Amino acid sequence: MPFYVDERAIVPRSFIAELIADGSIDTWLGEHTKRVLDLCTGNGSLAVLAAMTYPDVLVDAADISQPALGVARINVDKHGLAARIRLLHSDGLQSVQGPYDLILCNPPYVNAQSMTELPAEYRAEPELALAGGADGMDFIRALFRDAPANMSDRAVLVLEIGNEREHFEAAFPRLEVVWLETSAGEDQVLLVAREALASLG
Repeated sequence: MPFYVDERAIVPRSFIAELIADGSIDTWLGEHTKRVLDLCTGNGSLAVLAAMTYPDVLVDAADISQPALGVARINVDKHGLAARIRLLHSDGLQSVQGPYDLILCNPPYVNAQSMTELPAEYRAEPELALAGGADGMDFIRALFRDAPANMSDRAVLVLEIGNEREHFEAAFPRLEVVWLETSAGEDQVLLVAREALASLG
């Protein structure tokens, strides 16, 4: 699918797109799935894909970056989805309007050491969309803390963490998650239910 992108947002390449397209997460969805949040929407591509794949849902697409939301607006309008996708300026979950039945999130998760080793093509993209702190988990810690209050009872969160599984499991050793298979293997994207997140306290 065609998407517009410029220096205001990262290039569309999330493995979550594969999982939406091939139905890998459909097992956890159903008639109860009415409201979707694409958090850290960036260029808006995942929000557009979700709206096109699930024609009965309404999608909120949120990002802390106003410039990125400008790119997302171009893509939402390009695909004629302005009536079903609402763009929100939000620092994490602070300004979203849940509860949601499905949250998609490709957050900044690159650890500090890896940030110094990124190839030039990645360094040309907004650092805000990539850098996740010392272990890559800064944004995710806040997300997991705030997510249950923004999720319906049967909601799930689909989260991309790239090559940070080791850091993820060190940060959340007791959290029950499902690792989803993508073209890059089974350690790039995970699914976690609201119930599991609530158990973190």
